[in-house]
Amino acid sequence: MKLRLLTTFALTAALASAASDAPERLKAAAESFKEVMGIPDRSIPQELLAKAYCVIIVPNLKKGAFIIGGQYGKGFASCRKENGVGWSAPGSVRIEGGSVGLQIGATETDVFMLVMNKRGMDRLLATKFTLGGEAAAAAGPVGRTAQAETDAAMTAEILTWSRSRGLFAGISLKGSTLREDKDWNKDLYGKEITNKDIITKGTAAPAAASEWMSELNRFSSRK
Repeated sequence: MKLRLLTTFALTAALASAASDAPERLKAAAESFKEVMGIPDRSIPQELLAKAYCVIIVPNLKKGAFIIGGQYGKGFASCRKENGVGWSAPGSVRIEGGSVGLQIGATETDVFMLVMNKRGMDRLLATKFTLGGEAAAAAGPVGRTAQAETDAAMTAEILTWSRSRGLFAGISLKGSTLREDKDWNKDLYGKEITNKDIITKGTAAPAAASEWMSELNRFSSRK
């Protein structure tokens, strides 16, 4: 019980300390996407990007473990505009979750998600949902020649990838919750605004999102 409380306290404290980092983290998310897509043989397949309804990037998601593991992170989501060409301004999201196991150590991992259908997009625009619960999630294929028409790509609402920088080789998001982050939205847009309004009502992207918008359009535009 003490270990669980210690882990929970550490995660909560770290989230609070990141409350005003939205512009910097938005830039970090764009840089992470640029770096991953710069290696075609080890990137998210272009054919999946072309089909995706939304892109979610969480830079430096933290996974700490003492015996009881926990993970959390803040990132951003953009979805296709209604005409299918171009991307919406980014809305802020938060991932929170836990896993139980004999895990020792801590790491940071960049997480990338593609929302592959309208049902998944509707879940993203809700206040909160659970990956692997309300939304069917699966690990995505990797590389230029990866076969996108796999069972996972055809049935999953959300495909996930990670880039590990620490002890853990990969990451499991099953059971984690994804919700909008109202504080970061207020930081970025100067007012209280929901992800649904940002993404569906043509909200103008803030200046801090210029690199984010540029990289999304560079690697995943539709002609």
